[in-house]
Amino acid sequence: MDANTAVQEFAARINAIKTQMARVIVGQEQIVEGVLMCLCAGGHVLLEGVPGLGKTLMVRTLAGSLGLDFSRIQFTPDLMPADVTGTNIIAETPDGRKEFQFQRGPVFTNVLLADEINRATPKTQSSLLEAMQEKSVTVAGTTYKLQEPYIVLATQNPIEMEGTYPLPEAQLDRFLFKMKVYFPTLEELVQILDRTTTEAGDQPEPVVDAAGVMALRHLVREVPIAPHIQEYAVRLVLGTHPDSEFCTADIKKFARYGSSPRGAQALILAGKVRALLQGRFNVAFEDIDFVARPALRHRIILNFEGQAEGVEADQLIDSLLERHATERLANAA
Repeated sequence: MDANTAVQEFAARINAIKTQMARVIVGQEQIVEGVLMCLCAGGHVLLEGVPGLGKTLMVRTLAGSLGLDFSRIQFTPDLMPADVTGTNIIAETPDGRKEFQFQRGPVFTNVLLADEINRATPKTQSSLLEAMQEKSVTVAGTTYKLQEPYIVLATQNPIEMEGTYPLPEAQLDRFLFKMKVYFPTLEELVQILDRTTTEAGDQPEPVVDAAGVMALRHLVREVPIAPHIQEYAVRLVLGTHPDSEFCTADIKKFARYGSSPRGAQALILAGKVRALLQGRFNVAFEDIDFVARPALRHRIILNFEGQAEGVEADQLIDSLLERHATERLANAA
């Protein structure tokens, strides 16, 4: 299959998924595209927004459009790690003997919705670390592999409320994207009411199976990237560190820590997906710029001064992009 045909088939499959999701989800095109980019890149996504914006519905609709196994975990303060991963139970065999059998938890699925993940204790949050990174679960010394494709879509409330636990940096770093879900516009809200206050609306139909998703991921890995584009992504990641020569004055002033190497991986993989969505089989500077915010915003840790002044990570990323855009223009001249 030549590159042009591969790009066209990729776009056709993604558009088919978008069409099915649009039967249920009103607006939120950027969020839907970001979630699909994570799916194709093989990463996980954190959806942040106030309650009632359809984050849970979006994940359910995605699973319905893919025809994959779906599980939901409602995170609460009393949720235990065994409730997520599963545990060994004593079972009686046909011959009357008793033995330990592993009862799988909801983490064994293709699409996992971790609803309100910041309401669980850090101990329970950590039960997802191995599943998200190694695609496996270890219980009582035995490791169980998760089936592919595997994606975790977590939701959290940005408003600090009683009974919430901020996600640790190691947990945040395992999400490819952090997407901010915003309130719908007037027109979108009217359409939402039309769909939800009348007879039952449309439901998504599966248009891509597990093999299809894995084929999309394989194609993403084959997209070439020029050395100078890759170096640009590396400079952006290094620029998030306040002690780096590539950072900006704002980052030096307001950032405490910058992105890990996973940030660079996120930029490259998401940039490849974006290139395919734009009908190209090569990554451009604009692809890296497009995914910089969702790929890096949760990987920049503000210092006390940044928190006190209400600085957002997106502002620091914008200043970084502006600096490197200026440098590119200067070098081109």
